[in-house]
Amino acid sequence: METKLNLITRRAKEERRCKFNNLMHLVNVGSLRECFGMLKRGKAAGIDRVRLEEYEKDLIENLEDLIVRMKRMSYRPQPVRRVYIPKGNGKTRPLGIPTVEDKLVQMAFARILGAIWEADFKDLSYGFRKGRNCHQALARVDRVIMRGFVNYVIDADIEGFFENVNHEWMKRCIEERTGDEKFIRYIIRMLKSGIMEEGRYKRTEEGTPQGGVISPILANIYLHYILDVWFHRWIRKHCKGYAELVRYCDDFVICVEKQEEALRLLEELRERLRKFGLELSVEKTRIVNFGRYAHEDAKREGKKPGTFNFLGFTHYCGKGRGGNFKVGRRTEKKRQNRSLQKVKNWLKQQRNRLSLEELRQGINLMLIGHYRYYGVSDNIRQISTYYHNVTRLIFKWLNRRSQKRSFKWESFAKYLDRHPLSKPRIYHNLYSFVNRSERQ
Repeated sequence: METKLNLITRRAKEERRCKFNNLMHLVNVGSLRECFGMLKRGKAAGIDRVRLEEYEKDLIENLEDLIVRMKRMSYRPQPVRRVYIPKGNGKTRPLGIPTVEDKLVQMAFARILGAIWEADFKDLSYGFRKGRNCHQALARVDRVIMRGFVNYVIDADIEGFFENVNHEWMKRCIEERTGDEKFIRYIIRMLKSGIMEEGRYKRTEEGTPQGGVISPILANIYLHYILDVWFHRWIRKHCKGYAELVRYCDDFVICVEKQEEALRLLEELRERLRKFGLELSVEKTRIVNFGRYAHEDAKREGKKPGTFNFLGFTHYCGKGRGGNFKVGRRTEKKRQNRSLQKVKNWLKQQRNRLSLEELRQGINLMLIGHYRYYGVSDNIRQISTYYHNVTRLIFKWLNRRSQKRSFKWESFAKYLDRHPLSKPRIYHNLYSFVNRSERQ
């Protein structure tokens, strides 16, 4: 299937107005089998309670039966099972768990959609695209601010994006490149599959399948037309000063040169999103004075330079070794606290179930995972703080394994010397990303 998808991408690049009218033949037993191999093991089951391992026992028969139903148009996605996961602020985030069969179909459709629209997506978009990641988006923000004429940053937040996507507008977006009626009908069925919560069915008249494999690509297509194309064709041409947009799925920032342009752009952005059923968060959306002159501006007003959050990092106006301006970044406070809480909960649950060495190995995996994301330029102090806080949590919870203390701090330090934890390190040099992009 990969070869066919590459051919679709090539044709989409060569013929910008081409509409693909015959896509359903790409959804067959072979492609679904490939998709099955891509699904992650050990995930929770949907409303039918069928897990991946059970579905695999009669995989070919199940896939053949699914294809027969899809050809007859009798396949209907089942409602997602609604669960809630905790957020860092004490609130919960709703998550939908599709069935294995629905995940397979969504994966197949997502691959086809990605092959078509990859040719159209703008360079400013980084989320859920092949060969692109969040660290490249961070490097792009760094480059835009450092190399452009940036004095203000619009820190935008779309209120409940995935819950408020308009189905009719989504259909029209997909029809820009797709003329296969069956293909489009199945996407609409996925969007309207509904939610099952505590045994009660709830219809979905708007939004994308929460937790669905297809949701990220649908979000990219939706925002491509209502945000990226609009910014590229309208805002850039009519903006009197410098303006750049960097987007990672529904998380984006807009860097602007002039304050009056930033104010006007924010109002136009609100109107644009409202037209498509979306709203900017009143509390989280703001214009930040940010850039090489922000220190002087803030000093005149008796304030500190502004900061903004993007992809889990707080960006601030820093200074390099020579005293020149540079973009600094540190782990967002709520993300740091959330990560520490996760470690604390794990230690609390596992302290009497696992051996000391097994606990150390489990913590090492968490530490490395944290470093691999947050280990970026300028953030060594924050990940070092994280390391020391995790060390203190281990000491605390090991001494709660029984009524008798397991360690004193001196003996614990000696143990760590013999069996060290993974030390903080920088995995992503964002400045090297900047140089590499310039050479390309």
